[in-house]
Amino acid sequence: MIRHIVFFSIKPDQDIDTVRAGLEQLGTIPYSEVFEVLPNTKVDPLCDRIDLVVYAEFKMRKRLTRIKNHPTYDATTQLVRPMRELRFSADVVSQR
Repeated sequence: MIRHIVFFSIKPDQDIDTVRAGLEQLGTIPYSEVFEVLPNTKVDPLCDRIDLVVYAEFKMRKRLTRIKNHPTYDATTQLVRPMRELRFSADVVSQR
């Protein structure tokens, strides 16, 4: 199982709900087993710069590759990129 986790910070003059709605469009691409876009609770004071987290699970690495080649992925990137400041991602393999 590949766990794909992406952290976003939103520019101060942008609307977080608009960014979230844009990112949620990625969930319409059929290759993930789990797909969520969640606001950061900012409970940890050292983590207050992150506004949204995308969490997805894929059975195989090639499914993650396919999602990035899907037209919806490109459209979402075009929409969201100008509204974000930071984007960090990690892909990890889990045995569960």
